Amino acid sequence: MSDAAHPFYDRHRQGMIRVATATPAVRTADVPFNRDGIIAEARKAHDLEVDLVVYPELCVSSYAIDDLHLQTAMLDASEAAVGAIAQATRDLSPVLIIGAPLRRNGKIYNCALALSRGRVLGVVPKSFLPNYREFYEKRHFAHGRNCQGLEIALNGERMPFGTDLIFAAHDLPGFTFGIEICEDFWSPNPPGTLAALASATILANLSASPITIGRADDRHLHCRSSSARSICAYAYSASGFGESTTDLSWDGQGVVYEMGELMKQSTRFDLDTELCAVDIDIQRILAERMRNQTFSDAAEHEGRPEDWYRRIEFQHAGTGGDTGLMRPIRRFPFVPNNRATLDEDCYEAFNIQVDALMRRIKATGPKSLVIGISGGLDSTHALIVAAKACDRLGLPRTTIRGYTMPGFATSDYTKSNAWKLMQAMEITAEEIDIKPTARTMLENIGHAFADGEPVYDTTFENVQAGLRTDYLFRLAGQHKGFVVGTGDLSELALGWCTYGVGDHMSHYGVNAGVPKTLIQYLIRWTIETEQFVPECSAVLGAILDTEISPELVPAGEDGEIQSTESTIGPYELNDFFLHHIVRYGQSPSKVAFLAWHAWKDIEAGEWPEGFPEDRKNAYDLATIRHWLEKFLWRFFQFSQFKRSALPNGPKVSSGGALSPRGDWRAPSDAVAEVWLAELKDNVPES
Repeated sequence: MSDAAHPFYDRHRQGMIRVATATPAVRTADVPFNRDGIIAEARKAHDLEVDLVVYPELCVSSYAIDDLHLQTAMLDASEAAVGAIAQATRDLSPVLIIGAPLRRNGKIYNCALALSRGRVLGVVPKSFLPNYREFYEKRHFAHGRNCQGLEIALNGERMPFGTDLIFAAHDLPGFTFGIEICEDFWSPNPPGTLAALASATILANLSASPITIGRADDRHLHCRSSSARSICAYAYSASGFGESTTDLSWDGQGVVYEMGELMKQSTRFDLDTELCAVDIDIQRILAERMRNQTFSDAAEHEGRPEDWYRRIEFQHAGTGGDTGLMRPIRRFPFVPNNRATLDEDCYEAFNIQVDALMRRIKATGPKSLVIGISGGLDSTHALIVAAKACDRLGLPRTTIRGYTMPGFATSDYTKSNAWKLMQAMEITAEEIDIKPTARTMLENIGHAFADGEPVYDTTFENVQAGLRTDYLFRLAGQHKGFVVGTGDLSELALGWCTYGVGDHMSHYGVNAGVPKTLIQYLIRWTIETEQFVPECSAVLGAILDTEISPELVPAGEDGEIQSTESTIGPYELNDFFLHHIVRYGQSPSKVAFLAWHAWKDIEAGEWPEGFPEDRKNAYDLATIRHWLEKFLWRFFQFSQFKRSALPNGPKVSSGGALSPRGDWRAPSDAVAEVWLAELKDNVPES
């Protein structure tokens, strides 16, 4: 099998469904013109390998034609156009959701029709008809709220009709959608909510919504809210240029949200037709529903809609193989990425830690806060959090007792940065050389290093790490304080800490909910927003530029220092793995698929605001697979016993934390075979 043909690259097998909103060419009340515009967009969608296309409300007839909807010629033409659209698109892969006025038992309904491979799958009538301000829909249409279990005759065929329909591709698990029409999602009880509770993972909204100042924001609010509350994707398509402007105007807004996150939006007020296409992660949606018991409870409370909704199944047979990925994937899922709220998000993340530490200070009344300052990222961040906590509580910063404790591999550069930082922060600063005590301990246990041999094993490293923590605890007792932990979420995930009397332990782990990539970003934000004096910002910048190293093993003959990331992998990849595995329980192959699309090309996608150009990296699939395998073993098999005995520490990100009292509970004696086998079986080696 060639690499390109490997199932790994098939987005459908990875749970990705390509959804598009369409703004077709429209001319008021010109049904043949509108019909051709709908077909033209369907062909474009087919070429883009789209799976589901959502058109605007009443796109067949036009929306703003008032009493023309009561004309028999208009209704006949609309029905005939539906048949023509189905016939013209029978060889196209996308499922189409179009809008048309249809008759049933002497009533006219504002309808949405789902079409697949030349067949009308079913018809959903609009539930709520606006009849206020500029709207007079009740003059023309009957509402469909009580239409359930019914059929409608259309072009000589009978098909399902009602608000109790969901549509499901039986050959693509999870590709299940429900339909709302415009006003439906402005109502206090949107019918799409029931469709979601009945198992629809995608809600489609056909809208004609005219544009006024601020209405676009209102639509975003409703789409975001619906997708978040119903744990689904929400595709919204509003009428655009070509509708009647007798008293109204139209902007052609198309948006797609996924669980509260904006995935794609169209260009508004565009004269040209437009497809706004993006890949939706159905597996992610289903995984979140499995974790959210409130969603299941709501479905039970509503009488289990999945039991009485009619499930209309169809054969999708979309394009297979590598069709690319049209989806924004965050390289740094823990790092704020909304430019409009970037400062607010960083402020919030930082102050979650500050507030948590303040509460612990108020509760325990310590005379001091004891922190080991190494000149590295984690201890630096813990120090600036502690400094801000003291400032807000009105405590002198000398309450913080910072200790730099050089060992056998501590460089002059990092020790110098540690001293500069403590002095700039105006804390109580001291230095304790742990080498003499470490030599004594190594001699006492008969370690080869004590005899002059260059043996730098785990015991050699842990003696140093353990002594530092032992000193900190004794100092905390001596100075009537507590030890502020510096270890971060990434290290806890990988087990990259010395258990017990080591950097694993503290009285309060202020960084326990913050991954390494977020710590780097928050320190950068601290500099840019001038949270501290310029002298402090200067040393913070120097620390950011320092190679991440535990500095426990002396540099080699070539001068190369011990590198953390060369041993456990790049933190930016490990944090990516951590987010998708812990937050959504994604399979290793799915995580590799997402990581490959996120990291394979430096020039593709967006980077966090202000990310340094010289820090931008790319990784091929072989590299991703290699480090993911290491991560899976360390996370699932090697390190859980350390997480099961964590000190308290605040959760910071919705991505989760690893406290056994919070987001993550797991046995300490599990094995990683299931995850390693899934990776091996489903991800090509190159």
